[in-house]
Amino acid sequence: MIPVTIIRHVKERRSKCSLTPLEGREDVSFLRARPGWTFDATGFTVLGLDAPIISSADVSRPLLLLDSTWRLLPQLESCLVGTVIRRSLPSIQTAYPRVSKIAHDPHGGLASIEALYLAQYLLGTADVSILEEYHWRERFIGAIRESDCCVP
Repeated sequence: MIPVTIIRHVKERRSKCSLTPLEGREDVSFLRARPGWTFDATGFTVLGLDAPIISSADVSRPLLLLDSTWRLLPQLESCLVGTVIRRSLPSIQTAYPRVSKIAHDPHGGLASIEALYLAQYLLGTADVSILEEYHWRERFIGAIRESDCCVP
């Protein structure tokens, strides 16, 4: 299993976070960003936008997921130091019903739990148990199955 580190923005609410059910798992570490804090992401595969699509060639590196609203993501990214390998995910329709009154989500934006599962799926290490408490899991798994972009 690939180790996963999740860095949460200080303003991310745990009560609304799709990743909260993963707290306590041995293969997932949670860190909380705060002003002035940095994280050495050297050697990690960092999920983001506008990068090459993650593939089985990336399986040897630990995975880093930044958990934040899209609007606050640049603040979280600024905490990363070191040499990182940036990867993105193919465009899949999120199953999460989003409604933002402040900003628009980017095309292909996923709920954090969806992004983690899809990354693992493309790496060939998917563990469907991470979606166990995700209300829209069946709809999201169906979207992956129907997509022609997600053959691991």
